Amino acid sequence: MTVPPRLEPLLRIDAPPVELARRFAAAGHHLYLVGGSVRDALLDRAGEDLDFTTEARPDVIKRLVAPWADDLYLAGEVFGTVGAIKRGRVYEITTFRSELYRDESRKPEVTFSDSITEDLSRRDFTVNAMAMQLPGEPGEAPVMIDPHHGLEDLAGRLLRTPLDPAIAFGDDPLRMLRLFRFVATLGFASDVAAVEAVRSMHGRLEIVSAERIRDELDKLMLGHEVGAGLWGVVDTGLADEFIPEVSALALEQDPYHRHKDVLAHTIAVVEKTSRDLVLRLAALFHDIGKPATRQFGPGGVSFHHHEVVGARMTRDRMRALRYSKRMVRDVSQLVFLHMRAHTFKMGWTDSAVRRYVRDAGPLLPVLNELVRCDVTTRNQKRARSIQRRIDELEVRIEELREQEELDALRPPIDGNDVMTYLGLAPGPVVGEIMRDLLERRIEDGPYSVEEAHAMLDAWQEAHQQDA
Repeated sequence: MTVPPRLEPLLRIDAPPVELARRFAAAGHHLYLVGGSVRDALLDRAGEDLDFTTEARPDVIKRLVAPWADDLYLAGEVFGTVGAIKRGRVYEITTFRSELYRDESRKPEVTFSDSITEDLSRRDFTVNAMAMQLPGEPGEAPVMIDPHHGLEDLAGRLLRTPLDPAIAFGDDPLRMLRLFRFVATLGFASDVAAVEAVRSMHGRLEIVSAERIRDELDKLMLGHEVGAGLWGVVDTGLADEFIPEVSALALEQDPYHRHKDVLAHTIAVVEKTSRDLVLRLAALFHDIGKPATRQFGPGGVSFHHHEVVGARMTRDRMRALRYSKRMVRDVSQLVFLHMRAHTFKMGWTDSAVRRYVRDAGPLLPVLNELVRCDVTTRNQKRARSIQRRIDELEVRIEELREQEELDALRPPIDGNDVMTYLGLAPGPVVGEIMRDLLERRIEDGPYSVEEAHAMLDAWQEAHQQDA
């Protein structure tokens, strides 16, 4: 076979994969490069992961690689995977296997096999069901194993399951979401039978853990064809199982984007954003509060305070998907703030600019990009007006930065200074005073320590009178 250029370094006589293959051959076993490693090499895509498979059982794999490896990584041993660390790189070697989810189980049952053909048949898609048998003897050539015509589907840029899609998705329901992840990341089309299977089977996703769904969603969201992936998830009903708030947007007509419903607008916004996970998740969720806030009035439909409701809904959904506290905080804050910049059309005071910068914090550049990408109207005059408004806001921010420490909005004294000056013990009162001092900083700009002390004197006098 013709070796893809990206694999040539791995097949040199002194390359670690060849060294491993010879160790396995000497013990009567075969070693195969498999799955995404082969696919990406054939597509000439960069890939860091190298996945191998063999008929040898995990205990045999450990015995063969232990003398060769610098260290072993055994977290996946229960599922048949042994990690061999050599010169800082991890080589994952997995026994031929299949995974099967029972109807109500969140944990797959793993069974081992002796057949590479059977192993490949139980993989997700044909383009990932190819293997390259590595040479076990000097002078041997690698052998491509492709029982399900993955090469043909790779050339046709088609995502098709090796077996009937009902079997493939029944083995692991997460593959339904992975189908659209690959649509987003590879730019491939979905096989019609696979799509129809998702339509009829999407409820099976409920047995998959939230963590696995979250990880697959993250990969989808970072794809170059993220819009196509999201449309697939929504159109098949799969989104109803883990992001129903997004599916619901298809029912809501937005008066400002009359040419599209809110769902179409949302996906268009996601497509416009940079490939940053926090930003893209914020774009995905930024309007989910609209269905709950829709009102009809003389001026038409409105969605007042949808950003407030949407921020709460975002927190709930992301917590359900087991996102980290920081991710939940950042994404929900962006959703909460995404409408703030539009009030600039009425003119912003310096204090309003300071508050905007304070509330956005380190997310300020991300927030401004989200606001810009949120403009999907076909009305070019209106689009230019909104973009100009954001330009003007950013100029105002830079002007204030030159005049004061805008990125470090804090009073000239801290809590310890307050306690020392007023003779107070730590407690809620100190926090209240610090909030008042910060509010003065935001409203009036920088002020001196002496002015801060004057505020403390006034506070003390007022509370003595109350006493």
